[in-house]
Amino acid sequence: MQPPKTEQQIENMRAGGRIMAQIFADLRRQVGSGTTEVELDEWVENEIKRHSAIVTYKTPEVNFPGAICISVNDEIVHHPPGDRTLARGDVVKFDLVITYGGMKVDSAFTMVVDETPAGAKKHLLVTTERAMLAGIAAAKPGRVGDISAAVEDVLHRGKLGIVRELAGHGIGETVHMPPDVPNYGRRGGGALIQPGDTICIEPMAMLGSDAVRQTGDGWTFTTRDGSLAAHFEHTVLITDDGAEILTQL
Repeated sequence: MQPPKTEQQIENMRAGGRIMAQIFADLRRQVGSGTTEVELDEWVENEIKRHSAIVTYKTPEVNFPGAICISVNDEIVHHPPGDRTLARGDVVKFDLVITYGGMKVDSAFTMVVDETPAGAKKHLLVTTERAMLAGIAAAKPGRVGDISAAVEDVLHRGKLGIVRELAGHGIGETVHMPPDVPNYGRRGGGALIQPGDTICIEPMAMLGSDAVRQTGDGWTFTTRDGSLAAHFEHTVLITDDGAEILTQL
């Protein structure tokens, strides 16, 4: 179980979540074919600091080689930004943690570079985001399994592969804390959650099989069959009768 949070800590997470959402809204306008990952990483780092927040990935707690994770096409999550240039049609996942007032928030989204998603890409993105929203709708005091089952139902009906090696998680004073929030599970099962808990709900799915692998950089997870992947995430606060999304405007 998570330690109880003060009202000020929750307010700091709300404020951090609004900063996160604004950075993401502005980041979408920075992305285009010909843009490099390192350029976007530098832009994000400057924006975090401009909002008087902390670049969490570069702190000793995480020690990630960048301000934001930028994962492309078959890369699912946690790819460190490098000199790679984005191209039209690339499926790009952005995953970010920031700290504000001593409290962390975590969010992710997927987009297609310079292209309106269509066909299989549209199905992948729409279904994965819908799974996240279904998990949020199921989030309330009770059991994590209710969230996990709701996410799994949407991904299963959409015939998408489900990442099982990685999961959502609790968050607050540290990036990862109990409980784990898997993207598959049984209703009524899993850890207990209660009002005041803050958790990250983050479906990761792919057009192919469930199999994934971690690359030699020690960070990046990719689909084993080379199929495209998507990732969406919000930090939410569990309330008396549901959940409040913290990482949105």
